[in-house]
Amino acid sequence: MAAPLLLAACGSSPAEGGNAPTVGELGGRAASTYAQIAYQSYADSLEMAEALDTALDAFVADPSPATQDAAKAAWLAAREPYLQTEVYRFYDGPIDNPTDGPETALNAWPMDEAHVDYTQDDPSSGIINNTDLAIDEATVRGANEAGGEENIALGFHPIEFLLWGQDNTAPSEELPGQRPFTDYVTGDGGTATNQDRRGAYLKLLGNLLIDDLQKVVDAWDPSAESNFRSSFEGGNWETALEKMLTGMIVLSGNEMAGQRLQVALDNGDQEDEHSCFSDNTHRDMAQDARGVQNVWLGEYRALDSSRSVSGTGIREVVAALDPDLAARISAQIAESVARADALRPSDSDPPFDVLISLGNAEGNQKVQDLIDSLLAQESLLQSAFATFGFTVPQP
Repeated sequence: MAAPLLLAACGSSPAEGGNAPTVGELGGRAASTYAQIAYQSYADSLEMAEALDTALDAFVADPSPATQDAAKAAWLAAREPYLQTEVYRFYDGPIDNPTDGPETALNAWPMDEAHVDYTQDDPSSGIINNTDLAIDEATVRGANEAGGEENIALGFHPIEFLLWGQDNTAPSEELPGQRPFTDYVTGDGGTATNQDRRGAYLKLLGNLLIDDLQKVVDAWDPSAESNFRSSFEGGNWETALEKMLTGMIVLSGNEMAGQRLQVALDNGDQEDEHSCFSDNTHRDMAQDARGVQNVWLGEYRALDSSRSVSGTGIREVVAALDPDLAARISAQIAESVARADALRPSDSDPPFDVLISLGNAEGNQKVQDLIDSLLAQESLLQSAFATFGFTVPQP
């Protein structure tokens, strides 16, 4: 460990007078704040998933443009808190531990649509149209990533696909997928085939989304005597801080700047965008960036403002050792959030698939600006990692 950290952790104050908290004390407080934010943001995600499940049930029970639009709105609303939780990944925590972490059942991507339902090229593809398969939990969980990582069978993106359908319109038309509500009409006027199975599948996915989110809520529940949170808060603060920074670094660089943005920009293909069916990718980026900022600042705005969290963030821990570095990271994270928000400032601005279109110099530059900011953010966070003597994480 770096010498300044050892001195601070042993009790010496980083400021004159001896009254300021030590780095170790700040680290413990930051771990506690992090745990509070993780719990509340997952609890908010669960609450919105329950609202989504209700909307899906209503849509399947009475398919219409109105109930379909309500289900789509509920899906979009459920994404807002969930995306802010992605910063809690990448260190084998409750969401993505290799034993029973539910991440691949919640937000796995990219998705081969033909694994679930019909596509433009194959009207009989997918689990839904294979009537030899039961539409039940065992089948769907067993089919998730079976035969390939893109064979996603459950989670947010299959629900998105079943609500919007493939986005087969040209990016210039600025439209998301156009699945007709009649794909769920089982009597006269129904389109496609196996409408009853499609409805049963969609309802099942809503139920499973709740089940899987409940697992991570339970893992961070402050009232539980023995769960991940109890060991996280009760353990070594340096170990906790290493995990916290790891999530921030990998999400900023490899995940957002690399897989979700650079690949899409290089290919100029709407199939490479994260929420390609709904054209909601700009919100994915904005809320992912905000999730990093939440952890850095130690702040989270909850759905119910009375449950919002504000405490010691990683910023204070880093500032105790290197105030200049902490200030630079704060500014860079704020820039990333601003550039992510700028991808689509209003509904009248072009969606992400237009921005990445080959030849769209202005749109390409907006995406590149965000990539550059995220990579600068990753580099500064790696500097903070080195300040604490940690080994920079590899994706």
